[in-house]
Amino acid sequence: MRSTTAVPRDKSVLISGMGIAGPTLAYWLTFYGFKTTLVEVAPALRTGGYIIDFWGRGYDVAEKMGILPEIKLAGYQVKELRLVNSDGRPVDGFNTDVFRSATNGRFVSIARGDLAKIIFEKVKDRCEAILGDSIDKIEQDEGGIRVEFERGEARRFDLVVGADGLHSAVRRLAFGEQQRFEKYLGYVVAAFTVDGYRPRDEDVYVSYSSPGKQVARFAMRNDRTMFLFVFADPQGRYFQNRESNHKDILRTEFAEAGWECPRILSAMESCGDIYFDRVSQIRMDTWSRGRVSLVGDAAFCPSLLAGQGSALAMIGAYVLAGELSQAAHQKAFELYEQRLHAFITGKQNAAVKLSGSFAPKTRFGIFFRNRITRTFKLPFVAELAMGPSLFDRIDLPDYPASS
Repeated sequence: MRSTTAVPRDKSVLISGMGIAGPTLAYWLTFYGFKTTLVEVAPALRTGGYIIDFWGRGYDVAEKMGILPEIKLAGYQVKELRLVNSDGRPVDGFNTDVFRSATNGRFVSIARGDLAKIIFEKVKDRCEAILGDSIDKIEQDEGGIRVEFERGEARRFDLVVGADGLHSAVRRLAFGEQQRFEKYLGYVVAAFTVDGYRPRDEDVYVSYSSPGKQVARFAMRNDRTMFLFVFADPQGRYFQNRESNHKDILRTEFAEAGWECPRILSAMESCGDIYFDRVSQIRMDTWSRGRVSLVGDAAFCPSLLAGQGSALAMIGAYVLAGELSQAAHQKAFELYEQRLHAFITGKQNAAVKLSGSFAPKTRFGIFFRNRITRTFKLPFVAELAMGPSLFDRIDLPDYPASS
C-alpha cells in the first residue's frame, strides 16, 4: 500500500461536465480531501437521454459509493428484448435473465439522466457546482492553471479535468480539434421521451428494424415512453449543416420505415428535448497533458452503441481520483493511463464489431442478426458472443482513504 502523506489535501481541481464521469470524479476527489469545483455549460442538470444497461466494474464503483439502493429504485428490471416485424409481431429476441445470470444479478437498466442525478446528489453538498458556464481558455504554468470562463471571472486551479463528453471543450483547448481523435462509426442516434404513448409493453424493450434503421421503445414510469432511433449515415451528411432540424431529419428517415413509426413521429411533436448525435469513438494515445487530464467520453468514448459508456466513465473517474490521492499529478496521470488504456481499447474494439448489429443495412443482415439474437436464449452462447462487452476483465485497486 502506497503512502498518502506526500499528496497535499488542499489541491484544487476544476472538473468540466456534470454527466456521469464529472460528479463521480468529484465524489472521490472530495473523499480524498481535494477541493473540487464542477462546471457545466447547461443551465441545469441534463435529464434527457436514453435507457442504459449498467453492470460490471462500474456497478462495483457505484457500490463503493453507496448509491446502489438509489440506482435499483430508479432503475428497471427489463425482462425481455423483443424484436418485431412491420406488423408488430415478435420475430426473435430473448429473455434478459441470461445477462443477470452471467453477471450474478449485478445488472440493472436505468435512464442515463437518472444515474447522473443520483451521483450528483451524492456530491453536491461537498463541492462547488457552477451551472450555465463553460471553460473558454486554459493557461498552464509551473504553479497551476489559469482558467478563463465564458461568463464568470478567471480563476486559478491546481488541475483541470475534462469530463465533458464526446464534444469536449477541455480536450479541444488542451489537445486539439476533435477530428484528430474522433472515429466516426457511420450511424446517427436520437432519443426522446413522451407521455401517454400507446401501446405499452411493461418491462419489455421492443425493437424494430428496416434496412439501415432501427427504432425501439421502452415503457417507463409515470406513463412515459422512451424512444431510441439509430440509422446509417456513412458520410455524416446530417452534421455538415448545424442548422438542421432534428425532428425534420427523423421524419425524413423514418416516415416510411414501417411499424409504429408514423405514430411515434406524431407523438414526437409534443417533445421539446431530443438527444441527437453521431455515433463516434474518441481514440487518444494519452489522456493527459501537463496539469490537464480527461476522463469518460472526453477521453475514451466507446460510442453509445457500446452500451457501457457510463460504467466505463465511473471506472475511469474512480481510478483517476485514486491515483491522484496517492501521488503528484504527473505520476498519477501516468498510472491512471497504465491501468486503463489497454482495457478501454479492448472495449472500444468490441463496440466497433457490435455496431453494425444495431441497424443492419440489408434485409438479409437483419434476418441474420435476428437469428443470432435468438441463440442468446442459451446462456453459454450469450456469454461467448458478448464476452468482450459483458465482462470487465480488470481489477479495481483499493485506494486507502484520506487520513
